[in-house]
Amino acid sequence: MPSALVVGYDPQAIPGVDGKALRAALDAELARFGEHGMDAAMTLIVFDESAESTLVTSLAKRPWDVVVVGGGIRKAEQLLPLFEQVVNLIRRHAPQAAIAFNTSGGDSVEAAQRWL
Repeated sequence: MPSALVVGYDPQAIPGVDGKALRAALDAELARFGEHGMDAAMTLIVFDESAESTLVTSLAKRPWDVVVVGGGIRKAEQLLPLFEQVVNLIRRHAPQAAIAFNTSGGDSVEAAQRWL
């Protein structure tokens, strides 16, 4: 069974956003991976000193086939350094994994499928 790690920005850390509702949507998307025959996990990070260790721990759990980087990390200009850090950590700690990008929290499965 192919494996996918979804890396996203922790919705609880986004001011003015209903973090619980967004987390529920992310969890629903994660469940869709199983419906498509993929084993998936999700790692949520924030732009602070914990981002690297959190992501490296998740990357080291298994040899992922694809890592999907969410739009919450990519789209905000002020998070560009975090986006660069994420891509470079994936290259360093999961070199066998393809890197995919979703357009929203609702199409991570399709992003992963493009590279599996």
